[in-house]
Amino acid sequence: MQRPPFRPEEYSLKETSPHLGGAAAGDKLTTTYDLVEQMQYLYVRVVKAKELPNKDITGSCDPYVEVKLGNYKGTTRHFEKKNNPEWNQVFAFSKECIQSSFVEIAVKDKDLVKDDFIGRVVFDLNEVPKRVPPDSPLAPQWYRLEDRNGHKGKGELMLAVWMGTQADEAFPEAWHSDAASVPGDGLASIRSKVYLTPKLWYLRVNVIEAQDLIPNDRTRFPEVYVKAMLGNQVLRTRVTPSRTLNPMWNEDLMFVAAEPFEEHLMLSVEDRVAPGKDEVIGRTIISLQHVPRRMDHRMLTSQWYNLEKHVMVDGEQKKETKFSSRIHLRICLEGGYHVLDESTHYSSDLRPTAKPLWKPSIGMLELGILTAQGLLPMKTKDGRGTTDAYCVAKYGQKWVRTRTIIDSFTPKWNEQYTWEVYDPCTVITIGVFDNCHLHGGEKANGARDTRIGKVRIRLSTLETDRVYTHSYPLIVLTPAGVKKMGEVQLAVRFTCSSLLNMMHLYSQPLLPKMHYVHPLSVMQVDNLRRQATNIVSTRLGRAEPPLRKEIVEYMLDVDSHMWSMRKSKANFFRIMGVLSPLIAVTKWFGQICHWRNPLTTILIHVLFVILVLYPELILPTIFLYLFLIGVWYYRWRPRQPPHMDTRLSHAETAHPDELDEEFDTFPTSRQPDIVRMRYDRLRSVAGRIQTVVGDLATQGERLQSLLSWRDPRATALFVVFCFIAAIVLYVTPFRVVVFLAGLYVLRHPRFRYKMPSVPLNFFRRLPARTDSML
Repeated sequence: MQRPPFRPEEYSLKETSPHLGGAAAGDKLTTTYDLVEQMQYLYVRVVKAKELPNKDITGSCDPYVEVKLGNYKGTTRHFEKKNNPEWNQVFAFSKECIQSSFVEIAVKDKDLVKDDFIGRVVFDLNEVPKRVPPDSPLAPQWYRLEDRNGHKGKGELMLAVWMGTQADEAFPEAWHSDAASVPGDGLASIRSKVYLTPKLWYLRVNVIEAQDLIPNDRTRFPEVYVKAMLGNQVLRTRVTPSRTLNPMWNEDLMFVAAEPFEEHLMLSVEDRVAPGKDEVIGRTIISLQHVPRRMDHRMLTSQWYNLEKHVMVDGEQKKETKFSSRIHLRICLEGGYHVLDESTHYSSDLRPTAKPLWKPSIGMLELGILTAQGLLPMKTKDGRGTTDAYCVAKYGQKWVRTRTIIDSFTPKWNEQYTWEVYDPCTVITIGVFDNCHLHGGEKANGARDTRIGKVRIRLSTLETDRVYTHSYPLIVLTPAGVKKMGEVQLAVRFTCSSLLNMMHLYSQPLLPKMHYVHPLSVMQVDNLRRQATNIVSTRLGRAEPPLRKEIVEYMLDVDSHMWSMRKSKANFFRIMGVLSPLIAVTKWFGQICHWRNPLTTILIHVLFVILVLYPELILPTIFLYLFLIGVWYYRWRPRQPPHMDTRLSHAETAHPDELDEEFDTFPTSRQPDIVRMRYDRLRSVAGRIQTVVGDLATQGERLQSLLSWRDPRATALFVVFCFIAAIVLYVTPFRVVVFLAGLYVLRHPRFRYKMPSVPLNFFRRLPARTDSML
């Protein structure tokens, strides 16, 4: 089948001009909810009823309330045999859908054949008051029920009816008229919610030694190792090379633990009696509640723990009381590290676990999730395509989920959320998904919410206090190739409380101090990130409504390090793109040497002679040129935040076989056993090479971003530094500069520090084109 022609404009970012705020001048709402368009709703809060008359033959009443507005009708749950029920439910009717001038709230009696009418309260919409937050909620009042002729009857109903917007605190929990077709058990899955990531800790278990081991077979010295388990995480020490009853290991085992600590740490000393056969010599269980916590690299005191021997007696495990084997451990919860649960390229939070180590916030990030356009049908219902779309945004420990808009290819959310920002060199991720759980978890039969697309925005590429309103293309890669699923319209504003504090952050290390003083290996970080992702997806999957595993894994880029020929090619061409200016300079110099342009060559000769005669002009000239280039490029600075770039990602030119390989299972299902093993090994190695190549490209792109104004604050700092350096180096004798630089480079190790230098910290904070990688 021939692939349709590629049109780059489909995948480009579009600037929009939505009607944000939409309130009258002086309206309080504009100060708190001004990044989205106001949506008017009629709210009806049904609180309770009293003294309802009995309607059944049995002399009882099974009441419920029906709220009716034109063709839309919402009902509360019903109570069995209760004359004074309490519902406390809120109904929201969109003003766009209002087709009546009256709202009727009727109390009815549930019956098997036909529900009996008890009474009603009717409101004229022209008389309904308007509520504007942050005003307090409208107080509900008692209303006497009327019959259909308007005569007062028995019973009273407590109600509150008002006109409001989506800024109302009743909005997230309300029953919405546009979701009238969703049954009661699916309502929880369509409401907007805020989730918090559990607080994650690194647990360090230093296994030092064991004493007085008693193996099951006394005729041989044991080959022992220690197995540690925390939840589904299992780690082992090496087998001791010396066969002894008092073995030593002195090995560190690292786990990820989440508050509240539900699992216990289980350690067992095991004897390898034969290949594939291990016997437990003793075990101990440690509660994490009593494990000490540290915030730096100071040494903690170690402890001896008794190893308990478990034997089977009548099918039950019992402890041997006379068992004196012990194990020597040093256990602590590390609060000085940041527990990575995201891809390192797209981190939204870099703070350490321990709250006392947090620096003050530098500003606020506000996100308005407006609308989506041109969404594709994601499933079939009643013989036609449909999409029930919702958004998820993740920044720091806070996840937000918008309400689900039922059966719409152009959903309007108009929801606004706020986050505190502690570091500008972080990324917010926004994903759009199709809800496949409208009938509740029981009827979903293991259905998975389908991904529609994802947007990433790096805060350091945004100018402060500016509202960015863009329509972002939602791009996914499928086995058939790259596909645009629609567009999502966002409004983003990054406000800074102190520009000086934010500029100062560019000289600080990106990660907490412990990552440099007591670093973890690359393999450890990779394994710990995988465990952290599992914990986060499990905990959020247990929330109500659940934020499901497929959503969390997609947002956290769990498979970002898997091998892909397409990604490897893209990273290779990124490196070539970084090296191309050097190649161009080399060609240009070759043309100078060959006198292709005599005038340019003569000018270069003059400059060369001046610099030879006055070597002290070399460095100030270079910095002055960099300053001038930076100022010159300011005119062409990027005006839009970065977005997914299909051309950079080589998504539109990927070969079908490469896509088949990328979407292949791991391990592969395409080849026989031996080839599969070799193929998987190759993919594993190539995945690491791909990451290294990508990191090399990132460093080169950071060099490019020094003068590109991609991060306006970083480029401004560098340009000012170049200007000052040009002046200082101009007035300072060159020999003095070279002498001091040489002394600094050759300084004694006593004067060197483990923490990275200010220039290195600044460089690591510069943006790269990783944000634009698909």
